[in-house]
Amino acid sequence: MSNTHVDLSKRHSEKPVFSSEKMAEVQGIISQYPEGKHKSAIIRILHIAEETFGGWLSIETMDYVAEVLNIEPIEVYEVATFYTMFNLEPTGKFVFEVCRTGPCMLVGSDQLIEHIESTLDIKVGETTKDGMFTLKTAECLGACGYGPMLQCGKKYHEHLTNEKVNELIAAYRSGELPK
Repeated sequence: MSNTHVDLSKRHSEKPVFSSEKMAEVQGIISQYPEGKHKSAIIRILHIAEETFGGWLSIETMDYVAEVLNIEPIEVYEVATFYTMFNLEPTGKFVFEVCRTGPCMLVGSDQLIEHIESTLDIKVGETTKDGMFTLKTAECLGACGYGPMLQCGKKYHEHLTNEKVNELIAAYRSGELPK
């Protein structure tokens, strides 16, 4: 799934602003780069912005990051739309990113995606009506020997079957985050 389209209608209700603590963290990151090279901090700052402002990057958030880094907004859009790790729309509480590259496909990732779509009644790129789950696909999550697999937040879930996915969904729904 390409992450290149920015929907200009998706907006935050108010202008995002980092708290003084977050701004200190951001300034600490920026200070690690030489003057004139602050753009090098963009990915780290986008991660902080996404985490701080609701788990996704609105146009206002990306514009704010550009302002903080003293660069043009298009420079932020280029990075945010290139990397699929950034969410450009609101997501569910839990984002399932299923690897769909060759090694995972050979061991059933396509069927796993179909099972998740059927179980959650959503398609790739959609969020469940209750706001709990968003389903995305990813290009190589670096676990080629452990497929099919998915990432949810910072957790990898490997050697998945339909039954294991059902258990994951139940665990995330109940608040018992899987180990």
